[in-house]
Amino acid sequence: MAIENLHEFMTNYFVANDCKIVENKNGKLKVQLTDVMDELLMNRPFYWQYVKKLGYPGQPMQVSFITNPERREEEGEWIHFGSPRVHQIFRTLKTQGRMTKLYEQVQAGQRTPLTPWLVINLKISYEGKQKKDELLSFGLNLINGAMLKGMMESMEDLSFHSNISDFTYTMTPIIRVKSGYQRIIQYIEKSLQQETHDWAAESWQHLQEELKLLEHFYTEGESEDAEEEAEYERLMEQERKDIENRYQPRIRLEVVNGGLFYLSQQTSNQFLQK
Repeated sequence: MAIENLHEFMTNYFVANDCKIVENKNGKLKVQLTDVMDELLMNRPFYWQYVKKLGYPGQPMQVSFITNPERREEEGEWIHFGSPRVHQIFRTLKTQGRMTKLYEQVQAGQRTPLTPWLVINLKISYEGKQKKDELLSFGLNLINGAMLKGMMESMEDLSFHSNISDFTYTMTPIIRVKSGYQRIIQYIEKSLQQETHDWAAESWQHLQEELKLLEHFYTEGESEDAEEEAEYERLMEQERKDIENRYQPRIRLEVVNGGLFYLSQQTSNQFLQK
């Protein structure tokens, strides 16, 4: 499981929501929440109703998250891909809006073009005998079709705003957003097909063994009573479906969020040279 990937995702999430990063070292992330994020994540509705009703300023909480297994016993909330907090954050991303449009903030003394990039953040879930999730970020230049993996990490030091900077203008995309999205998805699917999936073969083998065991169990329990035999077949079919749902290897692809990001030519060129 890509713990470092999850840690970066958590960091980017709180930075993007204007939270102050108090500590970020060796798998520990300490964050000063804003009022909005405290209300969204900390489940304190009565507190916020109280301070708002009285007109008092709220005191948002400071929270620590641990993603390094070696520091799991330290003070802070242990975070992993299956933890309720991560799924809560995924849900907030959906409610906050899955698509955005932002402009790189640049100091321009003359008319300066901004290049459109489609950025998609995705979760890939590998499901079978064992499960794991992976978070990925891709950017596609909608002018020349160049694709960049790890786009959010590349942009983390840039400043963005919902309003375009003075003396800048946006270039019209040559590649449509829908087509760009399909290019990214097709690239990921092709990459997945080229990977070696030993976990899937192992899960498939385990599935067949479980089905053989199930068949053996119910064959041993065959009855001459028609009604009882029908009940046996119904139970066997149900257990067969449960086993297949549990061990059938599959890969799920889920778009977490994304958006259109307009970058300066200088920044775009720097990305393309990586």
